[in-house]
Amino acid sequence: MKHQALDQLRTVANVNLDQPRRPMSRSERLQRWAEILEQFPNRHLSTLHQTEYQPEAGRDIMRADNSPISVAFKDPVLRAAGMENDTYGEAKRFFELTDRELHKVICYCHFGATVNAATAARQIRSFYAEGKRGMLHRLRAAFLD
Repeated sequence: MKHQALDQLRTVANVNLDQPRRPMSRSERLQRWAEILEQFPNRHLSTLHQTEYQPEAGRDIMRADNSPISVAFKDPVLRAAGMENDTYGEAKRFFELTDRELHKVICYCHFGATVNAATAARQIRSFYAEGKRGMLHRLRAAFLD
């Protein structure tokens, strides 16, 4: 799939932004994020240092230039769907991830200073592949995250 800016599309198509958009599901948002990362699979992206040891307020405002989260935020489709910034807390909210899930994508302790875009995409796809979260998953998340 080739991604083009809205201005580029207007040169070859009649773009009508007045149509109501169907909100993207969690799975669609995660799939889009993985697809964006897979466009440049060998790209080295910044990680966040020790997310698991930060207090919640501090963790929520963590960010890094050229991180998997910042790559998602640069995407106009995800921004139009409601992604507001490139912080850890926003990625957690927008993609509906637990701290444990997001930690597996972005934390320094798993990858060092950088993570390969393809590796991050594979991890994100594993959340998408889970489909609907079952009762056991919700209970574990409630007590362990």
